[in-house]
Amino acid sequence: MTKQVNCGGVAIGGGAPITIQSMTNVDSRDEKALLEQIARLEDAGCQIIRMAVPDRESAEVLGRVKKKIHIPMVADIHFDYRLAIASIEAGADKVRINPGNIGSRDRVKAVVDAARQRQIPIRVGVNSGSLEEDILQRCGGVTAEGLAESALRNLQRIEDMGYDNLVVSLKSSNVRMNYEAHKILAAATDHPMHIGITEAGTPGRGKVKSAVGIGGLLLAGIGDTVRVSLTADPVEEVYFAKEILRSLGLRKSAVNLVSCPTCGRTKINLEALASEIERQLDHLETRRNADAAAAGRTPRSLTVAVMGCAVNGPGEAREADFGVAGGDGKGLLFAKGEIIGSVPEDEIVPALMNLIEEALIEEAE
Repeated sequence: MTKQVNCGGVAIGGGAPITIQSMTNVDSRDEKALLEQIARLEDAGCQIIRMAVPDRESAEVLGRVKKKIHIPMVADIHFDYRLAIASIEAGADKVRINPGNIGSRDRVKAVVDAARQRQIPIRVGVNSGSLEEDILQRCGGVTAEGLAESALRNLQRIEDMGYDNLVVSLKSSNVRMNYEAHKILAAATDHPMHIGITEAGTPGRGKVKSAVGIGGLLLAGIGDTVRVSLTADPVEEVYFAKEILRSLGLRKSAVNLVSCPTCGRTKINLEALASEIERQLDHLETRRNADAAAAGRTPRSLTVAVMGCAVNGPGEAREADFGVAGGDGKGLLFAKGEIIGSVPEDEIVPALMNLIEEALIEEAE
């Protein structure tokens, strides 16, 4: 088991539940855009947010944003140690650096001393594009062994300064290399690990690489916090990370969606319908989980079915708590296999969500 660190009240490692992270991709100097994006990420279920800090103005904005959000903020720093210190002083809950590009020992130590004073974790981040020249030459290029060596070397630099409030990340866009490097690293350190596949790509390919790469590590018992990296709206990263954790049984789901693959009997746009219901159920699940956590209880799991055929749909999904079965331009709403009523296609989503919400209100009473 890895050690545990505290990031703004969220535990990482030491047997704590695996947390989901994402990173803002709007201008780090635009406070309004940052707050809007972080609000959407929080709503999607993001538990830790990271933002790039490329200049002094961004560090100042980080401080203002931090006071207005409800999840921990991580400052992402490259090259300039002064920006790391400024971000820590502004209130960052964790700082991500690559000691190899921060510079001299004195500069790294200045960051460590600032983190020590505030008692916040440092994430030591290494990736395939930032390996030290001597490692590249000795290994003949980027290798799993070289990535692990670089991570361990940079961890040691900070440990030698008497600081072990650390998280380590080691990322490659090569899924197999990423996996092998993590296996080496996990055998050599007990610091908590932030895992992911860097530069995974657009959602189509990036989700496949992330599912295989992140899923493989988690199945091997490696990983304490996760970020899915996609060339997309970061909200998609959060939703997909949740799906990976759910599929591995590492995240309890308060709402489970099932939908049929469609066939020639389908008379409605089931793909669009299922996607919109899924989106709204994700919001519902986040809210139910938050309410349950505040009340110190576990929410009852709900299963919602979206079926394409009005003939067989309710029967095939009779175990679902709620659902809809498509007809010709309409949908049959049902609960536990019993038909509740019929609504036009364009009213299916609000009608289904109202049915669920009303049932949850009655249940709470």
